[in-house]
Amino acid sequence: MSAQGSPYASGPPPSRRELSPKGTNPLIRPSDRFETWIRRFLMLVLVLGLPVAALSAGLTAYESSMRTVQIQSAERQEVSARLVSNAKGVTADGKQRAQVRWTDDNGTVRTATTLRTAGTPEGATVRVWVDRDGTITSPPMNTLTARTNGWFVGGMAAVGVCGGFFAARAGMRRVLDRRRYAQWAAEWDRVEPLWSTRFRR
Repeated sequence: MSAQGSPYASGPPPSRRELSPKGTNPLIRPSDRFETWIRRFLMLVLVLGLPVAALSAGLTAYESSMRTVQIQSAERQEVSARLVSNAKGVTADGKQRAQVRWTDDNGTVRTATTLRTAGTPEGATVRVWVDRDGTITSPPMNTLTARTNGWFVGGMAAVGVCGGFFAARAGMRRVLDRRRYAQWAAEWDRVEPLWSTRFRR
């Protein structure tokens, strides 16, 4: 065929936009467009929701822990006590039960049992934490623990948002694929008899 008879002799071949008046791929199904928009929406939720969820959860956990720090610091105090006697046996972490005695702010002599480092001699002075009732208790929560709780909760919230994002995307893809497979099966049921008839000739 000569150049004059060629349909593209007067210019370049038509573009895909010229072949499709709307400028879209005619092979794209409505479910493909729906999936594209849902993916964009989920990505927007991930980009905006992840930092918001992580910050809000982390700050909430930090503020709650700091209130606990303030309450425990006000209710507990560290006092000097004298080790009276050691009990037999040592725990797995190298601690030993010991009886200690101290005098509180009201002048009352108190005696209680606590865990001390194994091998501490009797009569040694030890430091113990007591509450307002004079009961031996654990040390109050410190600010480092509060910050650690905030970071941990914030990180878990971020992981939860990411997990929800991937679960939603996988669920959407699964639902759409099942619908596509059903549509393909229905179309094949309509086309297959025509093809079978053609090959029988």
